[in-house]
Amino acid sequence: MTSTSASGLARFNTLEESSARAELHEACASTAWARRLLAARPFATAEDLYAASDAAMAELSAEDLAEAMAGHPPIGRPKPGDPTSSREQAGMAGAAEELKAEMLELNLAYQEKFGHVFLICATGRTGEQMRDAVKERIGNSPEQEREIVRAELGKINRIRLTRLVEQDARP
Repeated sequence: MTSTSASGLARFNTLEESSARAELHEACASTAWARRLLAARPFATAEDLYAASDAAMAELSAEDLAEAMAGHPPIGRPKPGDPTSSREQAGMAGAAEELKAEMLELNLAYQEKFGHVFLICATGRTGEQMRDAVKERIGNSPEQEREIVRAELGKINRIRLTRLVEQDARP
């Protein structure tokens, strides 16, 4: 663990509960997930934090997953003024208008079938890769898709928690 992540983890471990909850909510909108991580503090290492996140994600109910998904904008339409969703969806930023329009249609079809946004760990993926993934996944059953979404949320949470612990300790 780098000294920056060690000091960032120490900062997170010592935050007041309401501040820690707010930081966790930025990573994942699930109240149950955040509650489990708060209860497990302090974490000895960043890996312990990530393992606790994975364990909490595995225990989320369908309702908890729905709450977590509600915190994510559709692919191709990051939340205005939200640098996190813009950064994560960078692969769509430079996409051709045709691809953006196709993604909008696919997002709508997916949402109509499953009742929630198409969720994928978009970090490092191109617009074409995200389009291909939604085309492939739209044929899944709701049960299959729920477990894929759980895995994708877990990946997103790890990336966001890594950013959280890599923030140097603030004065």
